[in-house]
Amino acid sequence: MLRVHAQLTKALDANLEAVHGLPLSHYDVLVQVSNAPDQRMRMCELADGVLLSRSGLTRLVDRMAKDGLLERCACEDDARGSFACLTPAGRARLDEARPTHLSAVRELFLQTFTDDELAQLAGLWQRVLPASAAAGDCGCDS
Repeated sequence: MLRVHAQLTKALDANLEAVHGLPLSHYDVLVQVSNAPDQRMRMCELADGVLLSRSGLTRLVDRMAKDGLLERCACEDDARGSFACLTPAGRARLDEARPTHLSAVRELFLQTFTDDELAQLAGLWQRVLPASAAAGDCGCDS
């Protein structure tokens, strides 16, 4: 599982870098934040969603903010908390990169299975998901 994951993410990263100059980690953050309510996410939730440590995510968000893709927004309910907020430039960059990424996912992963195999795989992952989600709870309040 880890070997396949590593190889797929390496290939997807190389594809996004070559076509858009956008690392897969940046793309993942843009997707996560764009799918969140009001296109903003608490930093701890984002760290959990993209599988980075909080300090690693802080550095990544700072780089993305420097590039104009995200900005940090204050949390009204918690002065210590902050949100990563999608900027218009981040939305545009995501919209440009999404077709490239989805095409690569289809080519490198989805097309290797039949429709029945994909349905079976989805069912198997659904059995694993609850335990893995509980183990990865970041413990922050929204």
